[in-house]
Amino acid sequence: MSGRISIPTSELGPFFEPRHDELAQRLSGGLLDALAGKEDAAEVGRILGKLDLYAHLVPEAYGGAASGRPKDLSFVDVRALVLVREALGQVSPLADSIFAVQGLGTYPIVLGGSQDLVAEVVPDVVRGLKIGAFALTEPEAGSDVASLQTRAQKDGDDWVLDGEKTLISNVGIADHYVVFANADPSLGRKGISAFYVPKDTPGLTLERLPMSVPHPLGRLRLAGCRVPGANLVGHVGGGFRLAMETLDAFRISVGAAANGMAERALSETITRVKKRRQFGAPLADQQMVKAYLAEMATELDASRLLVARAAHRRDTTGERVTALAAMAKMHATEAAQRVIDKAVQLHGGMGVVEGTEVERLYREIRPLRIYEGTTEIQKLVIARELLTRDRGES
Repeated sequence: MSGRISIPTSELGPFFEPRHDELAQRLSGGLLDALAGKEDAAEVGRILGKLDLYAHLVPEAYGGAASGRPKDLSFVDVRALVLVREALGQVSPLADSIFAVQGLGTYPIVLGGSQDLVAEVVPDVVRGLKIGAFALTEPEAGSDVASLQTRAQKDGDDWVLDGEKTLISNVGIADHYVVFANADPSLGRKGISAFYVPKDTPGLTLERLPMSVPHPLGRLRLAGCRVPGANLVGHVGGGFRLAMETLDAFRISVGAAANGMAERALSETITRVKKRRQFGAPLADQQMVKAYLAEMATELDASRLLVARAAHRRDTTGERVTALAAMAKMHATEAAQRVIDKAVQLHGGMGVVEGTEVERLYREIRPLRIYEGTTEIQKLVIARELLTRDRGES
């Protein structure tokens, strides 16, 4: 990697606290060196645990990292998540993906699991001894979560799950899945419920899906998949709210991961244009190249500000910040795509040679504009907020 990891908390001072500065220094000081070049997902998952990064995914009350809110049973420091994911985005998008889904597959249990389930799962998650996954998406239910078809039927003290989930991250390395199924289809989304499903549950089969990036992603099939009643996470019909609260907490950090990838692309490009000579001078001397660099840096800074604002508001008010999170996620992922595209262009032919850093980033950034709510869905969320808020109009 060209140079050190860049996490400019000093330039975003009003949004961060001293503990965040300390975390940024740790992350940029070589903490993530162990991840560089690693492509085996299971190994990467274990390394993240050894680096104690999973502690940022759960409340301090359950053994998570210090957050300033030690008694709050649901508080996750989103600003810390933002810093970790921006750093991981620079070093290893694979590690970032595993880290993020570990959070998505654990936070519903924190919010709605029984004391016994929390005690069984969360400590091992924090230590990296267990990997989680979040099974919401279906072949016909992506953005339209309310239309999911997986069914949950009560049978004595147990629940029996039937259906299919697809495009689920951490398939093949996860020890458990939080599966969302409808316990009463007549109620629509009000029937959606969440269930803790260990990987070895009879009736659960897994299939890896080949992707354009080497991430552990795949399909779940549930056929008469029986789980104990105690594996219900929250209450019957509470799954939609659990899913939305989880996505609200973690969606902001998707923008941070995009910022990390954009920072890496910008860093690689600066190094490239300083060294590469054309027409008797470094590429960096050309006015068009300078203009591209200026646009890339400005887009990245704007994204960082949007992400920091949303994370700060979420942490300090405890309120849902749906519109701010949507703005941060939308702008950061779209801007990162533009930044990385310019990086490929400025690398010339080497930008499309398989295995070069910017070529890899070009493939890695694309899914971020889709998962946890597509760009188009974020626009609808933002517009809804604009149209429904009290704007003081007569």
